[in-house]
Amino acid sequence: MHNEEIIKISDNESIEFDLLIEAIYKKYGYDFRNYSKATLKRRIQGKLTSSGLDSISVMQHEILYDKKFFESVLIDLTVNVTEMFRDPSFYCAVRENVVPLLKSYPFLKIWHAGCSTGEEVYSMAILLAEENLLSRTTIYATDIDDKVLKKAKEGIYSLDKIREYTSNYQKAGGTESFSDYYTAKYEAVIMDSELKKKIVFSQHNLVSGKSFSEMNMIVCRNVIIYFDKELQNRVLSLFNGSLIDKGILCLGSKESIQFTSSRNQFGELVGKEKIYQKVR
Repeated sequence: MHNEEIIKISDNESIEFDLLIEAIYKKYGYDFRNYSKATLKRRIQGKLTSSGLDSISVMQHEILYDKKFFESVLIDLTVNVTEMFRDPSFYCAVRENVVPLLKSYPFLKIWHAGCSTGEEVYSMAILLAEENLLSRTTIYATDIDDKVLKKAKEGIYSLDKIREYTSNYQKAGGTESFSDYYTAKYEAVIMDSELKKKIVFSQHNLVSGKSFSEMNMIVCRNVIIYFDKELQNRVLSLFNGSLIDKGILCLGSKESIQFTSSRNQFGELVGKEKIYQKVR
C-alpha cells in the first residue's frame, strides 16, 4: 500500500524502540503498536536528533516524567499534513459522483476521521453548503491529538496560505467567492461560524475507539497509510460497521482496500480518487 524507507537500527535500539512505544501506550494510552514501524522509527530518530538526546532510552525517561515533552513527541508521531481542498480533483469527484447520492437522504451524518487541524473538514462543509446539503448534515470530526483538535475547532488559519487555498477551492469546482467563508483579521483568517455550527469535534483513537453508527459517508484520507496491515484491516472493518448500507468511504490517493480483508465489502465508485461504496 505504501513503500516506507527502511530505517536501519541496531538490535539494542530496536528493543529500546519497542519499549518506548509500549511505555507511551501504558502511560498515556496512545497506542502506536500497530503503526508502520518504518514511519515511527524515522520520526523518533528525527525527534532524537532535534532534541539532542543521547538515546531512545533517555527519550523514554523524558516522555514518562515530562508530559510537555511527550506532547511534543506526539506531534512528531502524528505529523499532520493538510490543506484546504487538498487534492482538488477529489472534491470534484465528490461533487459529481457522491453529492447526487447524498441528496436522496433527508438527513446526513458524515464522519471525518483523522481530521488533523480541520482544513479538510471545513472544505467538505463548504462543498456541502454549496450543494444545499449542509443544513441537513452533521459532520463528526475526530482526531487522536487534542491539540490539533483545538486548532480545528477554533478554525483560525494563517493568511499566508489563503492564496493557495483559494486556488485549490477554484480547482475543486467552488461556485462562490472563497472569501465568503472566512473573515480576515491581522495575519490570520477565521472560518465562518455557520460552517462550525454543523461540525462536532471530538477526540477519538482509531486504534482502540468505538464505531460511529449509521454514517452516510466516512472521509479518512492519508491516515491508514501509516498503519500496518493488521491495523488497516481493523480500521476498515470499523468503518464498514459504521456505514449505512451503500454508504460512502473516501480514502487518500495512495491508499487502497485492494489488499485488505475489506476488499469484498466495498465497490469502487470513483477508483482514481479512492472513493468506495459499501456493498455488504
